[in-house]
Amino acid sequence: MALKQSRMLALGTPAPEFSLPDASGRAHKLAQYADSPALLVAFICNHCPYVKHILEGFTSFANEYKARGLATLAISSNDVEAYPEDGPAEMARVARKHGFTFPYLYDQSQAVAQSYQAVCTPDLFLFDRNRRLVYRGQFDGSRPGNKVPVTGADLRAAVDALLKGSPAPVNQIPSAGCSMKWKEGYEPDWA
Repeated sequence: MALKQSRMLALGTPAPEFSLPDASGRAHKLAQYADSPALLVAFICNHCPYVKHILEGFTSFANEYKARGLATLAISSNDVEAYPEDGPAEMARVARKHGFTFPYLYDQSQAVAQSYQAVCTPDLFLFDRNRRLVYRGQFDGSRPGNKVPVTGADLRAAVDALLKGSPAPVNQIPSAGCSMKWKEGYEPDWA
């Protein structure tokens, strides 16, 4: 596994538009979430140990904050030819197993990951009501093997601030995880 840190896209960046299918083939568009005061776009995958490490806590977080107005979308963009366990059938199984209450979308072309400049899994992007980036960084300081509990403290602080109308935390620590698995022959110059 190649450890990567998120790129830390500029705050204020507008959320790139997309239309992606979930594992059942139903399309989801960014515009569908226009009424949500906050939107979290999370690039994850099924096989990454960093994602597996936080997945239970992340799912609980998304369920808890859904009631407070946070819309969460998870996206898998890895090359499924090289990593078949990240494909739609396994995505559906993972979503069922972990009780996802949010869409888990499949970015087959990897165009959405490219537009968000996603670098790793997990790579988290929090947008305000106007779909401007207010937070990009880690879920919390927990990593596989470091014995720090999974709490979601960093993302919780950012979402709490956003929902209260306060500025996002100034100190935003990059997310760390497995590198995005780009299709053969593609390596973005910003990764």
